[in-house]
Amino acid sequence: MGRQWLQKKREINAGKKAKITSKLVREITIAAKMGEPNPAFNARLAVAIEAARKQSVPNDVITRAIKKGSGQLGDTTEFELVTFEGMSPQNAPVIVECMTDNRNRTAPDMRNLFKDGRFGAKVMFFFDHLGIIEATHEKAGQDLETVAIEAGAQDVEPLEDASEESSGGRFYTTPSDLDAVTKALRDAGWSVTQSEMGYRAKERTPLTPELRAAHEDFLEKIDDHDDCHRIYTA
Repeated sequence: MGRQWLQKKREINAGKKAKITSKLVREITIAAKMGEPNPAFNARLAVAIEAARKQSVPNDVITRAIKKGSGQLGDTTEFELVTFEGMSPQNAPVIVECMTDNRNRTAPDMRNLFKDGRFGAKVMFFFDHLGIIEATHEKAGQDLETVAIEAGAQDVEPLEDASEESSGGRFYTTPSDLDAVTKALRDAGWSVTQSEMGYRAKERTPLTPELRAAHEDFLEKIDDHDDCHRIYTA
């Protein structure tokens, strides 16, 4: 579910911080390109900016990314979202979304990363395509089911890395309700760190502890690729 498999490794080291920053800046650029350059009228951009600030991305870098995406800098670089499917070497379904300016470069790289698995295997039917919102609230003990109903979400589950002093939830919506639920959560005092279309596994693939560790190592190598945007696995 999104990067749920990587929650326990969210404390990134200095070497990975630069890559994380690069991906956050790219998301801001894409969000500004796809909608209004004003976060007050672009929910995806508002979430991207908030996520960048949580990683201490400087304001001038954020501002430049917005200007780049909205065409104010005259940059003609075109990014597209490319989706790849396959089975990991541990026989678990994997969907990888990449933001790239050259799919002819990215596709062979992904194929190589899947060399011990089955690149191109059709696995979409293992997932539901829906809106996914990750949000936290400074007040602990929030009733997530009630919050989800009031915001208009169809389902919710606790965030794995939420602190004991706060509440955290991953809210699921129909595609058409994503922006409305995001706004409702923000209006209710929730800090939204992710709001986008994604994939949720219908069922889990049973793995032994050893296979699970190997599967996570496989996913982490894909996540390290500069073009990797999101990974979903069952």
